[in-house]
Amino acid sequence: MDKSVLQSEKQCGMTESAPTMDNTEEEEEFCDAPDTFLDCEEGDSPETPQSDYVPPPGEVTVLHAGTETVSLGLTPVRYKLHIDYSSDTHEGSVTVEESSTVDVDGLHPGTEYTFRITRRAENGNQSETASLSVFTEPSPPAQITVYQVNNESLSLRWDTPAGEVENYIVTCCSEEESCVQELTTDTNSLTFSSLKPGVCYSLHVSSQLKNGRRSKPVVTSVHTKNQLETLLGDLGLEQHYKEKLSLRTILQIDERTITDELVKCNSDLPWYFLKKLMMVNVTARNVKYTSVCESAHENLDAMSGNTRLDLKNLVNSPNSGDMPNPLDIITALFLCSDGFVQQEMALKMSMCQFSVPLLLPNCETEQCTLMLWAMRDIVKKYRPQSLSESKGFIEDRVVLSDLPMISFVRLGECSLSKSEILNKLLSNSQQYHDTFVHHDMECGDSPRKISNGLVEITWYLPCGNKNMDIFSEPVAVANLRGDIASFETQYSFLCQTSAAVFVFFDHLDSECRLLTNQHYKAQIFLVCNHQRESFSLDALEKVATELGLTNSNIILKTKHMNDADFVKNMRKTVRDVVEKSEMKMAIEQMADIAHELGILVDEHSPECQTAKKNADAITAEIQDTLEYKEAQLPLQGQIWKDLTCLEKEEFRLRKAGSENIEMYKSDLQEQKTKLREKQNSYDMSNAMTCFIDAISSPGIERCYFLKWMRVNLDNLSREKLSGLREQYKKKCMSSENKEEIKDIDRKLSNSSLGTEHFFREMGQIYEASVSLPETHPSRQQLQHLPELCAGLLLDGFPLELVDGDASNIPLRWVSDVLSRLNDLVSPRSKILVVTVLGVQSTGKSTLLNTMFGVQFAVSSGRCTRGAFMLLIRVNEDVKKLLNCDFMVIIDTEGLKSPELAQLDDSHEHDNELATLVVGLSDITIINIAMENSTEMKDILQIVVHAFLRMKEVGKKPKCQFVHQNVSDVSAHEKNLRDRKLLLQQLNEMTQAAAKMEKKEENKSFTDVMEYSPDTGNWYIPGLWNGNPPMAPVNAGYSEAVYELKKNIIQMLGNCDSSANDISEFTEWMSSLWNAVKHENFIFSFRNSLVADAYMRLCTEFNKWEWEFKKDMYTWVTNAETKISNFGTVAVKSEKHDMRELLTSLKSEACTLLSKWETKLLENLIKYFKQTEGHVYLVEGYKEEFSNSAKSLRREMERSVFNQLEAAADIRQGMVKLDSIKENHTKELEGRVCALIEECRDKKLDMTDTELDSEFNEMWDKTLKELSFCEQRVTDVFANVSHNLRVNLSHKGSHANEILNKKDLKNCGQVPFKYKPTVEGAFNQFKHTVKKWFNKDQVVAIQQMADSIIAACEDFLSQKMVRKTNYHETYIQEILHMIDERLQNNQDVTTDIEFEVSLKQHICGLAARTFQKMHEDFIHVNDPYRCLNQNKEKFQTDFMDVFHERDQCQKKAEEFTDRCLKPAVEDFVNRSLGPDIIGEMLTCHQFSTRMFFQYAILLDLLSEDDFENYLSYICSYEDYVKKWTLSQIMEHFYDPSTTFQFENRHLQFSINSINNAINKAKTGKSGNLKTFVEDICKELGDKLVISQDALGAFMILNNADKEQFARWLTECVKEMGQALIEKLKEDNIQVKLINLHVQPQNELFTKVIGCGKQCPFCKAPCEAGGKEHTEHWTSLHRPEGLGRYRWNNTEKLVTDICSSSVISDVRFRSFATGLQWHPYKCYREIYPDWKIAPDVSLEASDYWKYVFARFNKKFSKTYDAKPADIPTSWKHITCKQAESSLKESFNVK
Repeated sequence: MDKSVLQSEKQCGMTESAPTMDNTEEEEEFCDAPDTFLDCEEGDSPETPQSDYVPPPGEVTVLHAGTETVSLGLTPVRYKLHIDYSSDTHEGSVTVEESSTVDVDGLHPGTEYTFRITRRAENGNQSETASLSVFTEPSPPAQITVYQVNNESLSLRWDTPAGEVENYIVTCCSEEESCVQELTTDTNSLTFSSLKPGVCYSLHVSSQLKNGRRSKPVVTSVHTKNQLETLLGDLGLEQHYKEKLSLRTILQIDERTITDELVKCNSDLPWYFLKKLMMVNVTARNVKYTSVCESAHENLDAMSGNTRLDLKNLVNSPNSGDMPNPLDIITALFLCSDGFVQQEMALKMSMCQFSVPLLLPNCETEQCTLMLWAMRDIVKKYRPQSLSESKGFIEDRVVLSDLPMISFVRLGECSLSKSEILNKLLSNSQQYHDTFVHHDMECGDSPRKISNGLVEITWYLPCGNKNMDIFSEPVAVANLRGDIASFETQYSFLCQTSAAVFVFFDHLDSECRLLTNQHYKAQIFLVCNHQRESFSLDALEKVATELGLTNSNIILKTKHMNDADFVKNMRKTVRDVVEKSEMKMAIEQMADIAHELGILVDEHSPECQTAKKNADAITAEIQDTLEYKEAQLPLQGQIWKDLTCLEKEEFRLRKAGSENIEMYKSDLQEQKTKLREKQNSYDMSNAMTCFIDAISSPGIERCYFLKWMRVNLDNLSREKLSGLREQYKKKCMSSENKEEIKDIDRKLSNSSLGTEHFFREMGQIYEASVSLPETHPSRQQLQHLPELCAGLLLDGFPLELVDGDASNIPLRWVSDVLSRLNDLVSPRSKILVVTVLGVQSTGKSTLLNTMFGVQFAVSSGRCTRGAFMLLIRVNEDVKKLLNCDFMVIIDTEGLKSPELAQLDDSHEHDNELATLVVGLSDITIINIAMENSTEMKDILQIVVHAFLRMKEVGKKPKCQFVHQNVSDVSAHEKNLRDRKLLLQQLNEMTQAAAKMEKKEENKSFTDVMEYSPDTGNWYIPGLWNGNPPMAPVNAGYSEAVYELKKNIIQMLGNCDSSANDISEFTEWMSSLWNAVKHENFIFSFRNSLVADAYMRLCTEFNKWEWEFKKDMYTWVTNAETKISNFGTVAVKSEKHDMRELLTSLKSEACTLLSKWETKLLENLIKYFKQTEGHVYLVEGYKEEFSNSAKSLRREMERSVFNQLEAAADIRQGMVKLDSIKENHTKELEGRVCALIEECRDKKLDMTDTELDSEFNEMWDKTLKELSFCEQRVTDVFANVSHNLRVNLSHKGSHANEILNKKDLKNCGQVPFKYKPTVEGAFNQFKHTVKKWFNKDQVVAIQQMADSIIAACEDFLSQKMVRKTNYHETYIQEILHMIDERLQNNQDVTTDIEFEVSLKQHICGLAARTFQKMHEDFIHVNDPYRCLNQNKEKFQTDFMDVFHERDQCQKKAEEFTDRCLKPAVEDFVNRSLGPDIIGEMLTCHQFSTRMFFQYAILLDLLSEDDFENYLSYICSYEDYVKKWTLSQIMEHFYDPSTTFQFENRHLQFSINSINNAINKAKTGKSGNLKTFVEDICKELGDKLVISQDALGAFMILNNADKEQFARWLTECVKEMGQALIEKLKEDNIQVKLINLHVQPQNELFTKVIGCGKQCPFCKAPCEAGGKEHTEHWTSLHRPEGLGRYRWNNTEKLVTDICSSSVISDVRFRSFATGLQWHPYKCYREIYPDWKIAPDVSLEASDYWKYVFARFNKKFSKTYDAKPADIPTSWKHITCKQAESSLKESFNVK
């Protein structure tokens, strides 16, 4: 073989071989390479390339074989190379210039390719082929993913590489071992097991071909999890190991907290435990669950009835080995929680009497932590033997209590269950409890994975009863989990901190260095099981001797000893230790020992230490609480209480006496200002500066600070209050010390100091600063305080709503905090509110804490005072159910509090608080005790009162009655009688409350709210299971509270009303509190949400009302058109009798009216069904608006029928006239035709003069021959007089006598002046009443008369403009108007003489006007006059016919101008009125009466004109009419505004005319007359065409029909253009005169409403709907503006009725029979008026400003002396007046 070939083969073989594989097979294959290689020698190529011979390729070597590329090495010659390559699945070729290296790309990995190489010359000759075989490199696996890692195994997978892979080699290596495992697999995934926890492994994956070739390995590395990571992964807590669980997360309301879904997998267990623990459920540690396959198997057995014996299956039944040990779950949760969750868990575990972690191990870091912070919150109460006589008790934090600690540990294996023995040791025979988890509990036998090394602690606390106490003194008991050999640090810690350490063991090594090497502070006790074979007495003796132990230090469980005896021995030993031990240590002191031993302390985090330092700096200064509060918290002391008193006095005016109310209020405001100034004069104290700085620190530090503050302050209070309580107890023993008891009570109240006092001070600092000008530096510096507090609310800290000491809400502070909170969470700001009410110390706070896992203070240091709110997040999964983002929980102080009972206004305080919290709540939980019926009655009275008040203001909270300490399973059934009794008492209370609130229509509790005795009552067993302090919380209590919680959330989910957002909640709170400050809550309550809801309802109702009216206007217009066209050629109706047509139209009207009435009522029902917009708040107005809809229908029906009657009767009268006119016209037409024939027969050319002469002669002759009977004129006076008598017929004989005294024709000729007669209403009072009273009453009556006369004159002028005939419905309408107005002004006392004389005056005026109108109508429609009017037209037509001129164009113009144009103009005028009204109603000021009042008052303010104010006050209706008209003028000042409406109606008319022309063209009309008649008939229901004009047009008409039609179309077009120009030019004043519906009148009717005015200040009523039962107005004014003056001074009165009604001031009027009457009882005189106090003290600033500004002018006009204006009024600016207007009318 050639040397070069061998070389080539070797190179090929080497290139192909894999690094770790034998390559002999490849070499053998290469030996068979083609012989062409043999001749390939260097230099063999010929000298001349032109020769035909091409030498074969020289030596070919494989330089590199990759996965997709092979590089070949050749000897270069000047030839081209052609290379073919092929495999079983792939082939290709490549041609290149020959070079030393050739790369062939695009090959498949792991594939054998044969390459054939040929040289090619330029002339096409080619060499022999050289060939060789090469394997491409196999592809390594791609994308390795390790997808499952735990402590002992890991799984990986990879993507399949390209090429033909036989299998994969996977190697697992670690740093300790180069190859741990090597596995081969033909799939692309693999699992390694039996690995070590917490080790880093590298994984190598290679793909291998069939021939054994391997790819390069792909490498990745992974750590196996340690035990902790594995368990956390299993429990689903991995992410929380770094991002710790917070209270915000665990307390949020999610699906888990409100459903009973069973635990399905391990990851559910921590949440199940937390859910139960947060509700203090002692079953929380029962973590066993049935897996899905087990339950399926059980179900299958049950269904198949499998009853066979299968012992093997029983033996192999699963144990709890797969389930986590409860201790592992607890340890995992403590490791994954922040300090505050740990604290909460420790507290709740302690309440359940579970052991609590003292030393928490972390098996990852192999360090443990002393859980000092976690236990800070645990406070225990107990009674040692020394206090059993005095019944005293000790209350302290366990971390501060110096107690002996007894520790229990295990050395090696031990057959005795240490934990179970401890449970027995600590439980007496009646009250066994599993304090420590042990082997025989659920999952207690599961192997512990991370909790070995855990030291738990619990406390035995005596109750002072020798027979029950196991130990007479308190003792701490610690228990180490695991073998002390593995946990020497923990063991050392226990030896140095315990009084005794009990070591449990089975087998003791005599060389046991662990026991003998320790430096003990503790006594050592050895506990062993003598029954075990491994027990060695010698080893025990040796160790005991070395330790210096006696028999008493060794406890053996011998063969003859049972568990009870063994535990008894243990107890005795422990008791001896406890009684004799000097070694007592508080847990706080153990921190130093922990530090020495390298044990971490949870409190030593920098945030916690900084916070502690800040808190200590504040609390260290406190020596005497009272002095401290005065020095450091001065703003909330007496100043705040004085401010509270002033605020309440401003609302109640109890001390005003005879003083002028507004002067008194002005003085109160000045006093308030001075108090605020005094508050501002204080510099911020050091304590408050430190406090605000500390709460401004970052999140977690701020939380630590507040917790430290609470801890420190609670500790201080506990010390201080215990002494005061002792004094109280002594004083209470003698009943004579009432004043002293009261004094101690006050001290008890004042000595309490908590974080709420610091926040209260913060609130006062802020409120005081707000009274400063906006630019004041102090105010600007404090603007951030509300945001700080809002952030704390979000973090789960409570906010004090009601200051319990001052019984007040700092409204501005709380509102601004909530406003900032709204900004922080917006747009997710919907909230639902749950509140608890009940007697003090009935466990209200505990109930809320248990229900929601929250932390309302429940220590006995002090009870809850005032009310606190707390925010709980609602998770996304529950938001859909509740439709809210947060739940607000409000905890309140107890009602009937013994502390407050000593104070004078405790009942009032309870009522205020209950009303407030019930008003804020969506659900109120009422905690009652059935056993104390007197107390229960008091509570029920307060609560029912609150519910009644809420019902009256539109809020409908739900309630649940909770009966605590009822544990019998049959409680619900047994208490049926009690529930009936409760309902009976609730009904009694409702009647009593209704009487007090003057709402006596409420007879039973169910009238006030939805309540069912069966579903509204919950029975909850007692809190403790056994005798405290060693009793755990009763599981029944926790479960019952959980059921209540589920029910509450379900009720909230089913609420009809939508949740409030935070800003609405704030608004409610403010309104409720302001109303609560008044004595009469219901009539004082004003709330912008209610006002908004009412405004929306009014706006909607007004829209529906206008749609109804507009539709009826359109219908009446069409009906009147039909009536007007009746009996003419234009009539379409088949009715031949007017009465028949009228009946038909009335029937149609009734149908339409009923349809609209139904629609209005349906709209109302639909409106009240919606949940948005707070419609439930105005549910009480539903009936009023429903009645208004019905009333509107009746009103419209009367109006429509009157219009139809009048139109029909007038038309009926016209039919006869039309007939006469038609006959006369026909006669004349015949005579004219005869004259034409006569003139033509003369066959002379007659001149126009001759023709005129002939025509005149014929005309005069004919008129003499025609009979013209004179039209009979109706005596309108007689008709009016008859209607007046009918109207007054029911008023008695006196009215008739007065009527007979005066002829109607003499009435109404001079202006009406009211003069009271001696016999009149004033006679009886004339000697007792002063002159001014009489005079003012006369003025009021005269004003009313003038107003009524003006309204009637307006009606008359409208009728005159229409130029129609008189109809008796017109006078009936006027009399109806007078009656309605007199009815609305009943507060103005009048007599029958006034009514009769007023009606006579108006009827005389009306009769005179109607008589003239009637006579004008007769004159206009006189047939003789009508004929003479048309003489000129007849003459012209005569000439045209005689001369045979073409009349088409002329007649078309005539028809258009005389017939169509007036009809079109009339149509536009009839249609435009409703359009203008509709447009004006879109303006804000006309949308509701309230907005109208706001707009008109704002306009008055801007114009600042006294005359305008005077007109508004004294001639309200007149002013409103003028103002409304001016608004229309202003709005439609530009003619183009009305033109858009007019043009629409114009185009409609023209289109109708063109359609009629076209239709008539296609008809069969034979001549022009029928053609025109067809057009008129088609337009008959749209346009009213004048019959006179049409008759005149028809005579002597010889025009051609077709030509006429063409010209008519042109004329109509020109008419349209001309009308457009005219409409554009006319201004609104001109247009209004011609309208049939006067917009200003309709708008006036709408805005004037019922027309009632306040009986005191004459402010107009703003209530919506016509049929409202209660009148009210948003803004009352000083009564002096309504002419009221002081009796003795003649000075105008400054009192405002909205203030007077809450004062002790009295009034008198004719309504009171001129007797003095208290303002407070004004409803006895004016029952349909509701005068609510002003929404705020600034609300009436508008009228105060006006009165102060024009005081002299008003007094001069009213002929009185100027009022004494309070000083504060003079300082009110125009801007403040405008602001007050906005506030009163709730304009945002």
